[in-house]
Amino acid sequence: MSLLDVRDLRVAVRLDEHAAAAVDGVSFALERGKVLGLVGESGCGKSMTALALMRLLPPAAWVAGGTARFEGRDLLTLPERELRRLRGAEIAMIFQEPMTALNPLMTAGAQVAEAVGLHQPLGRRAAWARAVELLAEVGIPDAARRASDYPHQLSGGMRQRVMIAMAISCAPKLLIADEPTTALDVTIQAGILELLGRLRRERGMALLLITHDLGVVAAEADDVAIMYAGRIVERAPVQDVFAQPRHPYTAALLRSMPVLGVHRERLDAIPGQVPPLGRQASGCAFRDRCPRAQDDCATAPPPLASVGPGHEVACYHA
Repeated sequence: MSLLDVRDLRVAVRLDEHAAAAVDGVSFALERGKVLGLVGESGCGKSMTALALMRLLPPAAWVAGGTARFEGRDLLTLPERELRRLRGAEIAMIFQEPMTALNPLMTAGAQVAEAVGLHQPLGRRAAWARAVELLAEVGIPDAARRASDYPHQLSGGMRQRVMIAMAISCAPKLLIADEPTTALDVTIQAGILELLGRLRRERGMALLLITHDLGVVAAEADDVAIMYAGRIVERAPVQDVFAQPRHPYTAALLRSMPVLGVHRERLDAIPGQVPPLGRQASGCAFRDRCPRAQDDCATAPPPLASVGPGHEVACYHA
């Protein structure tokens, strides 16, 4: 049985006087100790998917259907008291913007100690000592001193490490990382990814890695799910996606990436724009930007269909 099994997840968002589908029938599974990369452009529904799993959706959004079973328990219908016990202890999340996710009025050590104390029967002094240990484990130098610093006194990379320390404080089985390297420079990004990889291997965690960066996915993931306009359009082992992308959107994303040692005056761009939320026409949402589009692409959204071992594509002309 998969650690996490998501089936037909749908999230609706209130827009003025009507609702729109931000996540539209997303399904995937994540095995213990594995890494699944959830990839797509901004606004495709990646973060909404993660927030739905944690039941932390904004007030204007709600789960409209589907299941998300974690070790057999449906996260979407679990009573709030049980979910609070699970959240942080067995499932943890690293949020996209550490400066806004951290409390500016609490020190780094106090925030990690609070995360520890929520799920472990430790006194204040023991929780603080454990927080310092965790800050050192995630690579913060002079952790005993920096634990007394406030978020604004830390660099972006160090704030992200504080978030990671909070997330791993109770040894979760599943870690959801939502764009964990956003707004960090390349060398800091590499350090954060190396840290996540090391912690995952040492602790045996599964990782749901949400990103728009295919380079990150190539380096870290076992499997990848490509999202477009609220739907998964391709799902496969990561090496299959890079060796033989079957969906035209996936292929276009790969063509837009710089390649080491290959000089190009301009990178390929995908023509057109992502359809605005609530304005997706019937049929395939990518068809107006797709070089393979034909009349049947306007009839109905193509379902995910198998094109090889573990490889599924939602395209009539894959």
